[in-house]
Amino acid sequence: MKPASAPPITAAWLGLVLLTLLGLAFARWLRDADWLPFAVAAVIWLKGTLVARCFLESHRAHPFIAWLLRGFVAFATLALLVTALFPETLARWTTWF
Repeated sequence: MKPASAPPITAAWLGLVLLTLLGLAFARWLRDADWLPFAVAAVIWLKGTLVARCFLESHRAHPFIAWLLRGFVAFATLALLVTALFPETLARWTTWF
């Protein structure tokens, strides 16, 4: 197996840094926007996909593992979106008393 070359990994790392800065900009200037949870979910999905593809090399893995990683990234993104959109309902469902 050939090791990953430096330029794609560097580009992926820079992409993660830019997406992180974009998330910080959202939090700083757009915190009252109604569409903010969807934008944050999109950033999280992009970051998860970038990590899975460039650092975990999911495209080289067995198809089952690749689909499992895609499912994990999608589930995590959807879970954060549901938490942001329905906090009271989710809190009520998870409260024991």
